[in-house]
Amino acid sequence: MLQGVNVALGVSGSIAAVKVVELAHELRRQGASVRAVMTDSARGILHPWAVEFATENSVVTEITGRVEHVELCGREGWADVLLLAPATANTVGKIAAAVDDTPVTTCATTALGAGMPVVVAPAMHEPMYDHPGVLDAIERVESWGVSFVDPRIEEGKAKIATEEAIVTDVARVTTEQSLSGTHVVVTSGATSERIDPIRLLTNRASGRTGREVARACYVRGADVTLVHDGPDVFYAAVERVESAAEMLDAVEAACAGDTDGNGGDGDDESAADALVSAAAISDFTVDAAAEKIRSGEARTLELTPTPKLVDTVRDAHPNLPIVGFKAETSGDDESMVDEATRILDRASLSFVVANDASVMGESTTRALFVREDGVVGEYVGDKTGLGGRVADELAAELDEN
Repeated sequence: MLQGVNVALGVSGSIAAVKVVELAHELRRQGASVRAVMTDSARGILHPWAVEFATENSVVTEITGRVEHVELCGREGWADVLLLAPATANTVGKIAAAVDDTPVTTCATTALGAGMPVVVAPAMHEPMYDHPGVLDAIERVESWGVSFVDPRIEEGKAKIATEEAIVTDVARVTTEQSLSGTHVVVTSGATSERIDPIRLLTNRASGRTGREVARACYVRGADVTLVHDGPDVFYAAVERVESAAEMLDAVEAACAGDTDGNGGDGDDESAADALVSAAAISDFTVDAAAEKIRSGEARTLELTPTPKLVDTVRDAHPNLPIVGFKAETSGDDESMVDEATRILDRASLSFVVANDASVMGESTTRALFVREDGVVGEYVGDKTGLGGRVADELAAELDEN
């Protein structure tokens, strides 16, 4: 996600500085090179040697005759992005006022003057975060195009965002915004059909692929609606559903732009520009019993087929680009392509991602990208990379249309 990106990491004196070692590791795991800058206050919390170990680069702790701020963040500087994490109320206020009295604030002024992307991950006690002056400073700095990664409000503190959230927003400001201005609806994970108030029919889909597709679309500038039976995420508006029928209703509403169910009033989202149907939707449902079915005796369930989501959406939106997913357990490429081609033709899909489900549970996944003219590519790697590949193929599709 950050392959080849140079990150200047500014660390100021919040207790959240103890998170910087893991943050630096995560940036590097995603492909970035990292060089850190620390304030004196940060050095009182975290030793520069720990940061040097995490980044494998020496740490800037003062501005010397080498003009380190220009070397890192000037117009011809080393960094592609300046990440301030954690950023204290003090640091944010100084940046808003162009006060340069620490290595971190001096790098920030230099980066902003040079037009470099800047990402800020604030961390402080909640009353400080709610201070009118701090809020004004954040608003002012945001007006300059700086990206803020919202903190987690917990236990009376505005805690620094997760490593995943910070890394994702760094990726967003350093990645071509090929999906900017688009609204992409993504389905993810398994659906569940109730047998009784306790028991369900479902499948083993984790939802990881769909979530990574949604995140990759966000990184490329899209507004994303994620329809799944899972947690809220920072990179998408979530519509939480359980059954196949609920997922279909939510997708139809999201594609039409009717996200609040009021038939398209002024508070709705824009209509979808694309749908990525990555969910493993139940093929059958049952009439649920009102009370728990007693155990200890044989029972036959009558299964009723559920409507095909991509077919229903295609009927309602003849020109909407739709990406389908098809999982096959045979591991045979010919079977994967045949099944992908069948649903591609049936629902006039833009392309289908044929998943090799024989590698389910392994650290890497494998998929074939199938279009009208056959297989156009193969992907082998982790699901983060697969999400990026799907988003890039979708961006090319929308650009072509």
